[in-house]
Amino acid sequence: MAGSRATRLLTERTISWRTAWTLARRDLSARFKGLRLLLVCLFLGVGALAAIGSLTGSIEHELVARGRQVLGGDVELRTWQRTLSDAEMKALASYGTVSRGYRLQAIVRKGDLTAPVALKSVDAGWPLYGRLTLQDGRKVGAPREGTIWLAEGTAARLEVKPGDTVTVAEVPQKVGGIIASDPETLSEGFSFGDTAITALSLPDRAGLTTTGAMYRSAVRVKFADPARDPDAVVDALKRQFGDAAFETRTRKAASPSTQRFVSRMGQFLSLVGLAALAIAGIGIGGGVSSYLEARRSSIATLKVLGATSRDIARVYLLQVGAAALAGSLAGLVVGVAVTPLLAHALGTLLPVEAGFTFSPFALLTAAAYGLLVALVFAAPPLARARSFPAMALMRARVSPLAARRKAWALPVGLGLAAIVGLAMLNAAQPMVTAGFLGGAAVMLGLLALLGTGIRHLAARLPRPRDPLLRAGLANLHRPGAQTGALVTALGFGLSAFVLIAGVQTSLDANIRKSVPDRAPDYFVLDIPQDGAQAFHDLVEHEIPGATAHIVPNLRGRILAFGPKGQMTRVTDMKDIPDEAWALKGERGLTYSAYLPEGSTVTSGQWWPPIWRGEPLVSLDEKFAQSVGLKVGDYVTVSLLGVERTAKVAALRRIDWDTMGLNFVLVFSPNTLADAPHKLAATIQAPPGHDGARLLPRLARMFPSSSVIETGTVLTQARDLLDQMSVAILAAASVAVLAGLAVLLGAIAAARASRTYDNVILRVLGASRGQLLTIQLVEYGLLSLVLATVALVLGSAMAWAVIVKLFEFDWLPDWPRILAVLGAGLVLVLGFALAGSLPLLRAKPARALREL
Repeated sequence: MAGSRATRLLTERTISWRTAWTLARRDLSARFKGLRLLLVCLFLGVGALAAIGSLTGSIEHELVARGRQVLGGDVELRTWQRTLSDAEMKALASYGTVSRGYRLQAIVRKGDLTAPVALKSVDAGWPLYGRLTLQDGRKVGAPREGTIWLAEGTAARLEVKPGDTVTVAEVPQKVGGIIASDPETLSEGFSFGDTAITALSLPDRAGLTTTGAMYRSAVRVKFADPARDPDAVVDALKRQFGDAAFETRTRKAASPSTQRFVSRMGQFLSLVGLAALAIAGIGIGGGVSSYLEARRSSIATLKVLGATSRDIARVYLLQVGAAALAGSLAGLVVGVAVTPLLAHALGTLLPVEAGFTFSPFALLTAAAYGLLVALVFAAPPLARARSFPAMALMRARVSPLAARRKAWALPVGLGLAAIVGLAMLNAAQPMVTAGFLGGAAVMLGLLALLGTGIRHLAARLPRPRDPLLRAGLANLHRPGAQTGALVTALGFGLSAFVLIAGVQTSLDANIRKSVPDRAPDYFVLDIPQDGAQAFHDLVEHEIPGATAHIVPNLRGRILAFGPKGQMTRVTDMKDIPDEAWALKGERGLTYSAYLPEGSTVTSGQWWPPIWRGEPLVSLDEKFAQSVGLKVGDYVTVSLLGVERTAKVAALRRIDWDTMGLNFVLVFSPNTLADAPHKLAATIQAPPGHDGARLLPRLARMFPSSSVIETGTVLTQARDLLDQMSVAILAAASVAVLAGLAVLLGAIAAARASRTYDNVILRVLGASRGQLLTIQLVEYGLLSLVLATVALVLGSAMAWAVIVKLFEFDWLPDWPRILAVLGAGLVLVLGFALAGSLPLLRAKPARALREL
């Protein structure tokens, strides 16, 4: 009955989509038997993209939604080394309630115990939004006069508890509580030390805001009209006071650095996930080929009954589409489910807690990627089944099918174009995305060529005398061998692990190499100009053999640059490139009669020790190249509201790895020496010495100075690096899992022919152990080649990241890299042999009847 119904349906000229679905549904197993590889590959790729997209999307959404609490207002104005003028305050106050504050480095002391902190002094109206939470559960605002809120780490270091008294610049402060959470942590950005919060009057009373001191004023406004557009307010203030008067932020971008980091990290992980999905696509193609191969008799029968090529395409496209949709939906569900686990694993790398989140755009994007990849890789095998007549399908075992390229070129081309377009549409950095996609395409192409080369080489090598070795070698080039797919997928996955191991070990080695020998132990800010000799004497007395390097320290903003009479105003630039970061906001400035240590003049000449001519300046050569500056051009800076112009006398190459006091702009003394300023210093202690005795004496002798400990900064950087490595490792693991899925798929795709070979060998007397040895030889030879390829490709990519991107030394830990690669190879061989076990259990008599 069913057969007559199918015959009747096929007598129509072209069956409808509804009829095609009826035929597809009858042949489609409820457990998707035969299409499980497609499901697994899409599940892995779509699940990874859904998890990454949901996590980053939810963080970005939460940052925007909590913009007022994160910023502490609707608009913030920041100025260095000065407070807002009365006119600026009046203009800002016209929009609503205003709250003032200071941000600066300071030292908190309890007896001989000291702790450098990031001091935040706020007025009684703080915070305008949200509340500060203390560890005892209290929700509080600004501390009262003479009271300080301390971070848990600072309290532990000073061995104090609420109610104890500490001093800041010799001004006593009572510890009012221990900070549990500050709603403005994200907007404050990276800080050198834990946060400590005091009343607004403390910095002025302690002499921390005297002329030339390094402090920042932060003034926020809470709009009287909550619906007012903050961007319009910023534009109005800049028109009134000038673009260079102050730095601004709004609730729409309360933490731009965090948002930029999350966006770019999410983009990078998404690209890695997309690469994993591309690897999975190879498995999809193999899985669909295997599925259609198992149904070649059914396809031939349908054609004999009158089905057209279009009918065949519709039936099996619906089957593949149903399986692809099921795999994608499962990936979406799991991607959302694991989001809280990812947020917990990444810890402080993701500064906003994210639970179960639903980001429609991220999920739709992940599903679109999955379905497009399925289309691209399933099109060629579908075209083969569609294009050949019934008798050709019947002879497929002895005459393999090969569809014409034009039969599948259109859907594959459209699918690839859609994938690239979708990736570029979501790109935070289009050039980086384009480079990544291009590099991945080149790498996959090289691996595909390598797979072809291995097949041809294996076919031309001398035949070993050992029959087992000879059979294993023959499996690499026999008809239907999946060598190309295996080399491409597993080569990419193993290269990713070599890349990660190379980057991690090189970064660790650079930190271990550079920090003990070259990095200063302390940075000291706001040393009085007349205290330089006393500072040197104190350091030498407390840490014999220590080196103290003191330089003038000023703060200014670049206003214009270029040839004289044709200078470009920074405020007229629509887009400032990342390489020209010195144009964004205020930067550290200094002056010197001599070339600073760690710098090399690459163009021009340094000025004489005593120079009374035209004001001169030396620039970092990379910054100069990014904005087109050369020797003879001019630079104008704003320093405490006064504009000063200097001629570019020299370009320098700066050794930033020293972590010393390096400045992009160094002026001749006659340019800036008359400006109000203080000094900054670095202290390099000899091995085995610390500052346990120095810091208390320093706090007493120079109460307005502040100290930054290099060790704390490096620890934070290392923690960030470790957590980033967790994220990259997780994404790369998906790529390797996809590669393993492709391995199993390749075994399944060649199962029929391999079963035939095994059965013949069994009939001729081969044991299961000998058959397993043949498989081990095949995959062992392939793994040795892949190990070499992965080591070369992965190391080359790691070298490019370390040397070209980070500009560090290439210091890989080869034993660790080889151990990671060896573990991957063992995993590959284990999965390969496990996937071959069903072939060893085939019964010769039954298999011969089915072939």
